[in-house]
Amino acid sequence: MTEQSGDNANTIKGEDWAGEMGTKWLANLARFEGMIAPIGAALLARADFQPGERVLDIGCGGGGTTIAIANAVAPDGEVVGIDISPDLTAASTKRASDADVGNIRFMCADASNVQLPDAPFDRLFSRFGSMFFAEPHQAFANLRSLLRPGARIDLAVWAPPRDNLWMMEMMGVVRRHVDIPPAVPRAPGPFAFEDLEYLNEVLAAGGFSSPDMMAYTGQQPVGGVGATAQEAVSFVLSSMAVGKALDEQGTDVRAAAEGELLELFAKHHVPNQGVMMQGKAWLVSAKA
Repeated sequence: MTEQSGDNANTIKGEDWAGEMGTKWLANLARFEGMIAPIGAALLARADFQPGERVLDIGCGGGGTTIAIANAVAPDGEVVGIDISPDLTAASTKRASDADVGNIRFMCADASNVQLPDAPFDRLFSRFGSMFFAEPHQAFANLRSLLRPGARIDLAVWAPPRDNLWMMEMMGVVRRHVDIPPAVPRAPGPFAFEDLEYLNEVLAAGGFSSPDMMAYTGQQPVGGVGATAQEAVSFVLSSMAVGKALDEQGTDVRAAAEGELLELFAKHHVPNQGVMMQGKAWLVSAKA
């Protein structure tokens, strides 16, 4: 798969996960997690963690997947969640403590260069946390150094924007109001690994082999399960980089775009389910 899309999704991705984007994710944690929960569940099922395994969860966000892994590898296994956002790692630590999950810890660190004295680990997992490295070849080489030979990694990354109508249609509205430069292919961002040939190259350069990739397709509940069209609009504008881009154009532009987004999401609203729009991700495994 060598074709690169001409979409602008990466251009306004919001790169500051250590600051603003991490804070926004935390503020909208339930809705973010609800939106990607089906993909996370599919990746966890594919990974099939076993008791006793020691696991790294990279870009762990609010810690939902980390806690699920901790429960799967208990009682003798353990999991370390790593995220670059101090807000998210602090919240995840409290979340695990509140859930009385003891075989877990969280670190605020950059996974591209983090060093762990208790390495090597048996497994590595990342649900949409591996696409933002500025130097992905070096980052994956560092991740490989944290794993024992033969260790398995499991990743979820977004497939091309053209296969993710929740992004494409939303961006279609935004582009009618904001002049967004073309995306740079393979640039760090949500769709950095849409091209599986590129992802294979990065994995191989990092020392990983035997890649196995499958497509996940399903309906994404924009704004979380059960969200109304208005709640989905509020979620998008308050938590995603498109909201900031529209704010920079002034209140009239934002209001016009908000009205069009409301109309779009209303068309896709399913009672008792939410704003359901097509999504696609790659579920990827490989060996260290």
